[in-house]
Amino acid sequence: MTTRKADVLIIGGGSIGLSCAYYLLKLGRKVTIVDSKEVAKGSSAGNAGHIVPSHIIPLAAPGIVPTALKWMLDPKNSPFGMKVSLDPKYISWLLQFALACNESNVQRAIPPLNSLGQLSAKNFAQMIAEEKFDCHYQEKGLLFLYKTEDAFAGGKHEADLMQKHGIPVDVLDKAALHQREPAAREDVIGGVHFTGDAHLNPALFLKLLADRVRAMGAEIFENTPVTGFDVADGKIRAVKTGAGDFEADQIVLAAGAWTPAVAHDLRLNIPVQSARGYSLTMSATKVMPSHALILGERRVAVSPLGNLLRLTGRLELSNLDTTVSTKHIAGIERAVREYIHLDEKLDIHETWAGLRPTTPDGMPIIGRSSRYRNLIFATGHAMLGLSLGPGTGQVVAEIVQGANPAFDLSPLRAERFW
Repeated sequence: MTTRKADVLIIGGGSIGLSCAYYLLKLGRKVTIVDSKEVAKGSSAGNAGHIVPSHIIPLAAPGIVPTALKWMLDPKNSPFGMKVSLDPKYISWLLQFALACNESNVQRAIPPLNSLGQLSAKNFAQMIAEEKFDCHYQEKGLLFLYKTEDAFAGGKHEADLMQKHGIPVDVLDKAALHQREPAAREDVIGGVHFTGDAHLNPALFLKLLADRVRAMGAEIFENTPVTGFDVADGKIRAVKTGAGDFEADQIVLAAGAWTPAVAHDLRLNIPVQSARGYSLTMSATKVMPSHALILGERRVAVSPLGNLLRLTGRLELSNLDTTVSTKHIAGIERAVREYIHLDEKLDIHETWAGLRPTTPDGMPIIGRSSRYRNLIFATGHAMLGLSLGPGTGQVVAEIVQGANPAFDLSPLRAERFW
């Protein structure tokens, strides 16, 4: 079977893999991408499209476990779900997650998440301007809507914390909220507006990025799953695929929720658990939201994407399964109708499910492997794979080049789990 030589081989052609390719190509490296399916069509393509440097609190935070248990008592409307399994790796992940839901984990996560989020937001703006990507990119912030005093108080508390870390935010009373977002229903009592955030159409952006990466010279092998590795002397000698073997000087593992399965032969403990989310995309409604929204109590995202409107929700610890649940899609629509004005009959274009690669401490895994000297991790971004793509791409390119990364990556090293 054919053996191909590669300079930098990227495993995975989603938001992270394509962003890594883009910044490596800009530095003059030769890039090869292999993906088990089509590039630009993975778990970021159907998501909310939010670019959120404001998201500096990790998923593993105080109060999450009891809140999740409470949500599960209302399965019809819950934004959270989990599979039942006795798989030791799954149980280990759940225990690690529960133990990480503390204040010290939050304080450890804020600096790298803040640095990576700010770098990504800056890189998005620069890339879209330089490449003239037409993907409905808007720097209008992210607006949280609240219907209860308790939730609004929690939102204001979080806003105070964000401001202390340099995140721009406006707290809006009822009158100010309705002036800023006319699509909100009358019983929405207030909002928190993270004005430094942005949003875009993720499928359009990723298609344009994939086209640009191809034009810059990347070789892309689609429908080419990795089947194994040849390793010797602390180095990956070859990556085995259905299209033959690839011998590469540097290998970037950016396979998202599939990372543990892809890396099985490497005998590395990569605690990435897949978490399914859903979206439905429709034609523009009569009263379109003017901002990207998060519905505070329901944890549902709303994204105006030019002549489309997308509703996104649910975090469901699951298998590697992208089956769409009509029940949960209906739950998302029902939640949105509680907060904003939707047409009675919707013109649905697409329903979708995708998998978020989630680590137990809520931080991505980025950095060079200590076991294989030519392997670099770029995975575990959970719900922020799109948002953190360009920042991750830049720092991975810096690692490949042997340069100092833009910020301290030590809290994101895979070895923190070993």
